[in-house]
This record gives sequence, C-alpha cells and structure tokens, in this order.
Amino acid sequence: MSHTPDSLYARIREEVAARADRLWDVSLALHREPETAYEEHRAAGLLAGELEREGFRVERGAAGMPTAFVARTGRAATAGDGPCVALLMEYDALPLLGHACGHNLIASAGLGAATALRAALGEVDGTLLAVGAPAEERGGGKVTEVEAGLFDGVDAALMFHPGVYDWAWAPLTASAQVRVGFHGRAAHPTGSPTEGIDALGALIQLFNTLGVLDRRLPGGSHIQGIVTDGGRATNIVPEYAEGLFGLRGGTTSALEKLVEELRSCAQGVALATRTRVEVTDVGGRYEHFRDNDVLSGLFAHHLDRAGIRLSEPVPGVYLGSSDIGNVSTRVPAIHPFVAIMGSEGSDHTPPFAEAAAGPRGRRVMLAAAEALACTAADVLLREDVPERAWDRFREKAAAGL
Repeated sequence: MSHTPDSLYARIREEVAARADRLWDVSLALHREPETAYEEHRAAGLLAGELEREGFRVERGAAGMPTAFVARTGRAATAGDGPCVALLMEYDALPLLGHACGHNLIASAGLGAATALRAALGEVDGTLLAVGAPAEERGGGKVTEVEAGLFDGVDAALMFHPGVYDWAWAPLTASAQVRVGFHGRAAHPTGSPTEGIDALGALIQLFNTLGVLDRRLPGGSHIQGIVTDGGRATNIVPEYAEGLFGLRGGTTSALEKLVEELRSCAQGVALATRTRVEVTDVGGRYEHFRDNDVLSGLFAHHLDRAGIRLSEPVPGVYLGSSDIGNVSTRVPAIHPFVAIMGSEGSDHTPPFAEAAAGPRGRRVMLAAAEALACTAADVLLREDVPERAWDRFREKAAAGL
C-alpha cells in the first residue's frame, strides 16, 4: 500500500479519532485501579489484550517480568531486519497517590499510536513494537528490558509524558539508590561506655560530611538521604545503623563520580569512627536522558497540528529521573512533556492525579497518540529519518551528552 505523507497523517488522525472513546476508557480503567511497581497485572493484561484484538502478536512476561510485554507487527522476521520502531507504554502508579504521574495517559497514548498506525499502514515493512514497561517509578522495568536485549535492532523508541510544561524534550538526570550500613559494637552507654562503637554516630557523621559535599555539586546533581535503621533502644550503643541515599547527576558520568564520592566519604567516616562500612547499590541505576532532536523535532511538528506548541526546556530546571534514560543511551529516543495542568502545579500530587483523568488529560493523550504514530510512520517509511536519527545519536554520544 503506497501513501503520500499527508494522506497517511490524515489516515492516522482518522484511526485515532475512531478509537478515541475506547482509548479513554482504557485510560480511566487504569486510573480507577492503580497498581504499583511490578504489581501491574490488570494493566498489563488489559493493554496486551487490546493489542491482540488489533492484530498484534503479543509476548507476555517479556524480559522475565510477569507484568511486561512486547507486541509486534510487520513483515520483518526480527527487529533489525528493516526499520524498527518501539512505542513505549508505562502503567505503574504511585503508592497512596495513584496515577499522580499520569502513566495511564502514557499507556493509552502508546496503545492508540500503535493500533492507529497499524490500521493506517496495514502490514508494514520493517517492525512496529508496542512495549509494555512496568515499574518506572521504582525498580526500572526498562533497565531490565535493555539488559535483556529487547531494544536491540530498534531505530527509534518513542513515548510522551504528561506534565506541567510543554517541552520538546525531558531534562532528566541519572539516578541511583545506595545503601550505606555501618557496623559498630554494642555496649551500655553508662556501664561500659568505652567498649561501644557507635554505628549511628558514624551514620550521622556521614550525613554531616555529605552536607558539606552537597554545597559544591554542579547543577543537576544532589544527594538526599534517610535513616532506615538507627538502633533499637536508647540504653544500647547502636551496633548497626543504615541509611538509604538517592543520588542524581546531570549526566551518567557525573552520577558515577558522585557515587564514588559517597563511597569515599563513607570509608573515611568508618576509618575515623573505627566502624566497618558496607556500600551497596539498591536496584538498577537510571542513566541520564539523551534526546534525539531529529525525532523530537518531528514529534513537535506533528503535535503542532493539534494546537500544542512545544518549546525548549528552561535551562537549569530538572524534572527528575526515569529509566527511559537507559533506553536513550542505546537507541535514538524521545520523551517530550505535554502539559495537562498549569505550570503552577506539579506531578506526584493529588491535583495532578485528578488532571490525569480530566478533559485536558484526554485531549493531550489523543493528540500525543496521533503525533507518536505520525513520528513512527516517518521512521518506518522515510529512509532518511532513521539515518539522521542515528547520526545525531552518535554525535551526542561522542560528545558525552
């Protein structure tokens, strides 16, 4: 089937519109029954079932995760045989807050883009993937999918995120969770004070040391910690104390240096306090996001037809971290933000959860579905697009961006 670009974009618009009510029903179903990281059984089943009904071949339990899936269509036998596009869906919710990050909209937009594009193109040359990625908020399903080779052969990984800004790309930092445990020796603080080695005192000293370090960190980098174990009784010198630290860096290399600084600080404190320290990673690290401006420019152009104009992010403003970063440092990727409420608001709040089920959320989800589908079509049908996207990817990688 041959298409002119304009006729194909119009066909995609028609297919999204024909599915609008069903896509919104799916979004609201996810919103009504939020499921947290790795527990998204209903969500994954609902989305996989919708894709199967639209003719996709679905692999459930992808990358060894029960709530992950990969749906595929196209004439290519495997990813890498011809152009390959992956449309990404997130659907985990936040504890207590539900879909206060709008992942219900991400899921339904990815679903709408995949099904509308398949209907508009028929059986396409190359490969179209719809990837169900669990546990973005905690654990990093996409980290596991990358390590399992799920994105090998992919030319473009596409998704959008609802937010409070209309930004063409996402300033997302690299992040890690690190546990620090100090081992001391228990004693009675009055009866045998010289026999005790205070593990909690060592942990407190680490917090003080990191407070000094934090003041000289570059933009996009910081350390935030909590005490997870501080002892059991006030009349026992704590023999063990533990803290959990969240670290962020403007780039993945900056994060790696910061983790090493934390490790050095902890070892120095242990030496000074005669304690023994253990420093361990908790879960996978999120890498910084590398925007592919060839693809994000196409998405912004397509979204403009819906009356939503994207701009560049405000310099120095960082919006957090995401496991999309680990995808973006392997293949060309986009992660634009599209506002569902005003910039005075914030995600991870009850008002944002409400907006994710509101009329503006619906409009943005449908507009994003259309723009994602049109961008995917550009990658599949225009030879210059994946070539330019990969060239730009390599340029940024070589520059350490």
